[in-house]
Amino acid sequence: MGDAATTRRMSAAEYLEWEREQGAKHEYHLGEVFAMAGGSPRHNVLSNAVGAELRAAVRGKPCHVLSPDQRISAKQGERYVYADSVVACGGVRMEPGTSDVLANPSVVVEVLSPSTEAYDRGEKWAAYQRIPSLTDYLLVSQISVRVEHFRREADGSWRYRVIEAGGAITLANGATLPVDAIYEGAFELDAG
Repeated sequence: MGDAATTRRMSAAEYLEWEREQGAKHEYHLGEVFAMAGGSPRHNVLSNAVGAELRAAVRGKPCHVLSPDQRISAKQGERYVYADSVVACGGVRMEPGTSDVLANPSVVVEVLSPSTEAYDRGEKWAAYQRIPSLTDYLLVSQISVRVEHFRREADGSWRYRVIEAGGAITLANGATLPVDAIYEGAFELDAG
């Protein structure tokens, strides 16, 4: 999750106002604020590559790929997070009363890091599952060519797949992303 930001406690409204003035990103959960750690060169390349591949994949669809700076409402007034990449389809809708908190993510991507992997697989994933608009959750490994894909089925359950070298991710909206393109050149850089 990142390191606790001087163990600050504040309301959701106070957090949103405060966060807009900060140079670094912070996540929020039930009054607690947590600083987000910076990524390694490999993490940053993977984050950018998956964003580029998502943009190419959804071209022509009513979707927008947003940067890692996009704050997401995982639960209005209770949890605000950032992802390594996010896609909103069917229009970009903000949380009521805000102009900078995404309320309708369709695809969320997290590049796994040793310091955040348990959080991305645990609490954060549990929060994402409650977002009605979310159809796809991708976990991108920094250790090997491996993307874990959770896709919401028609009955609301989640289907899990692992896609490795030579494979392609097929999102719920039919868009496909070649895994090899995401990882191209990534292992030439330090994972930190």
